[in-house]
Amino acid sequence: MKVVFAPDSFKGSLSSVQVSEIMEQAFLAVDPDAETILKPMADGGEGTLEALSKASDPKKVSLTCTGPLGEKVESWYIEFEDQRAVIEGAAIAGLPLVPKQQRNPDYTTTYGIGEAILHALDRGHRELMIAIGGSSTNDGGLGMLQALGMKAFDGHGKETGIFGKDLFQIKRIDFSSIDSRLKTTTIRVASDVDNPLTGAKGASHIYGPQKGASEEQVLAYDQALFDYGTLVEQASGRSVMNSPGAGAAGGLGFAFLSIEASLESGARLISEAIRLPEEIQRADLVVTGEGQSDEQTMYGKAPGYVAETAKQYNKTVLLLSGSLDGDYEKLNQVFTGCFSIVPGPKDLTECMDHAEEYLFKATKQVARLVSNFTK
Repeated sequence: MKVVFAPDSFKGSLSSVQVSEIMEQAFLAVDPDAETILKPMADGGEGTLEALSKASDPKKVSLTCTGPLGEKVESWYIEFEDQRAVIEGAAIAGLPLVPKQQRNPDYTTTYGIGEAILHALDRGHRELMIAIGGSSTNDGGLGMLQALGMKAFDGHGKETGIFGKDLFQIKRIDFSSIDSRLKTTTIRVASDVDNPLTGAKGASHIYGPQKGASEEQVLAYDQALFDYGTLVEQASGRSVMNSPGAGAAGGLGFAFLSIEASLESGARLISEAIRLPEEIQRADLVVTGEGQSDEQTMYGKAPGYVAETAKQYNKTVLLLSGSLDGDYEKLNQVFTGCFSIVPGPKDLTECMDHAEEYLFKATKQVARLVSNFTK
């Protein structure tokens, strides 16, 4: 039996790599002869590089760049033999990189993401995938675009800074100095949200509070992003503020759209990068999972994409989740079976503390059932 394990992370407790390894160990404990393929998944946020590194064989590239608070940090991205490069925004400007007491969109920047792009361009890459989920920023991609050569000026004709607070000073945008290599570079952006840049469902209102924005800041940033976005649209000649995904990662999606990048399903891009469909096509069983599942699992989340792919090839696909909620019938439209790994009523802290144990035991039970039917 060939089994493909393609889970997402159990956020707060286990990475997707750890989940896939635990699933494999549990399955082999029941069926030592099973052929197991590990394809840990992600949807464009934190852990994307780790998942890609486990499921494929890329080269790790180290670099020094600007961190979310403007400090110099050591980061990395990966490159493949076919000259593709993958950059994870969360590894450069991610929320976990900012101490909780310092989370404030006034003082965070995406500048380092632009530096990583330049680094990849200098190495000859002309096909980039950028995972932008999990950012600590609300700067509309200002810092990233400045790193790439865009100029932003205040009312006195002086260049502005690179942080969120500098959005409030911008009166003019100039795209004439942006790196010319971008014109011949394909940039595919992995994102799992469809929010516009501004408005009630925009970057500031929906995601600002988790990045430390107060109610007053949310309102102020929504207006600042509108003004900034209007100037960027005029300078770039691209009307993209209301495009789906423009509000992703504090408006970083908008910045990428302004340089003609494409925003795509993170799960699909990562699936392609690790060649998951080919492995599913040859599999007898597909097992995926995540920390919490409900109807939203089917809309852009990694397990939902795995299930849809398995369904295309008429493969049995099972979901092992930390918790199941919502309408099971909707989940069963794409999953053959859905299971919670939690053995009875438990509080959240206990579930997260024992996630490895619960996952191992639940996977063993699934393996026993499957193995019995394949004897």
